[in-house]
Amino acid sequence: MNELVHSEVEPVPSAADTPATTTRTNDPARTMAEILAVATHEFADKGLTGARIDAIAAATRTSKRMIYYYFGSKEGLYVAVLEDAYRRMRQIEGDQHLEDLPPMLALRRLVEFTFDHHQGNQDFIRLVMSENIQRGQYLAQSQSVRQVNEAAIDTIKKLYQRGVAECVFRAGLEPLDIHASISALSFFNVSNQYTFGLIFERDVQEAQALIQRRASVVEMVARFVGI
Repeated sequence: MNELVHSEVEPVPSAADTPATTTRTNDPARTMAEILAVATHEFADKGLTGARIDAIAAATRTSKRMIYYYFGSKEGLYVAVLEDAYRRMRQIEGDQHLEDLPPMLALRRLVEFTFDHHQGNQDFIRLVMSENIQRGQYLAQSQSVRQVNEAAIDTIKKLYQRGVAECVFRAGLEPLDIHASISALSFFNVSNQYTFGLIFERDVQEAQALIQRRASVVEMVARFVGI
């Protein structure tokens, strides 16, 4: 599914062409944030090919020309949405202050955060799934996504090194592998909720099921990393 996506490209207006008399256009940061929020759901719900700039413009009370002025093209907006989704996740992750906690408690807190983030931000999971269908070709165009996500590995590396030094984590593990395991276990409950629930006749999004699954994921990672 690596076909070319046809852009809904229009001539990009210059600053002189852009309306400047309304409150919205006098607050470009707010306008861009609103466009990104609506576009996040549109792309997550319909994918890159199915999403429509007209729908995003209508929901944000702006215009296609304004969206292209800020983001250049449909694909440019899609890349900006991906960057914003990862940036927001890493920012919240950084607010957990894991360095202030004992290593094992910090690890458990990180797993809980990741599980809760994915559960509470299902559009993020759908965006990642969509971009994997595109084989990462649009995320590859991002100038910032690698740097943003390096922080996640650095956080786990520092946490893991503290745990090994304090003899609560076993030696010989790779921080990237720990990150991958946490991500995979937290991702599945959202990405496969419909097929898994249908096959096994279980509502994985039911409150008690989520509590049990969350506890299981935390325990699996803790036992994998711990001594």
